This record gives sequence, C-alpha cells and structure tokens, in this order.
Amino acid sequence: MSSTSRPTLPIIGDGTTPRGDTLIEYPSAFAIKVMGRNQEGLVGTVTQIARRFDPAFDASTVELRPSRQGNYLGVTITVTATSRTQLDDLYRALVAHPDVKVVF
Repeated sequence: MSSTSRPTLPIIGDGTTPRGDTLIEYPSAFAIKVMGRNQEGLVGTVTQIARRFDPAFDASTVELRPSRQGNYLGVTITVTATSRTQLDDLYRALVAHPDVKVVF
C-alpha cells in the first residue's frame, strides 16, 4: 500500500445474522477511536464529521489522548449508532479526511 492510499473498510457480517448484518442493537452508544497528527483543528474536524452522521452528537463527551511523544492525538468520540449504514458512512468519512491517520 502506498503512503497516499487509504485502507478499505473490512466487511463485517454476511447479512445472515438475526439482526441483519450486525450484532449491534440500534440505537446504541458507539465509541469510535480516531488517530491523527496532533495539530490544531483535528478535534474540530472529527466532531464536525461526527455531527454529520449524528446530529445530536455531544462534543463534551470527546476524550483525548496524546501519544507518548505528543506527535499524534487519539480522539475518542461516542455517537448514537442508528444503523450499520450510518456507522459505515461515518467510518468512510473519517478515513477519507487527510488529517485522520487511523480509525478503529
């Protein structure tokens, strides 16, 4: 993989589980961890993307964790997950942003 390509999201579930394609019950609180360079604007970018997919997203719940040397920042957001599609779209939007290095 080149340094400019983005990872693709894994396909989880085969659509045959009782709840469709996931074991998550909707709606539910769902934590997402985002890692990016520790620079001004990263937290704002992540929260702005979160609000696109969860209009009731509460930015006061954001948790921050700088890397040991302070070069990177872990940002944990908790969204209200309403569907697998919503979560997939949110992950894709986060991964596609150039300030974001990893989403898990």
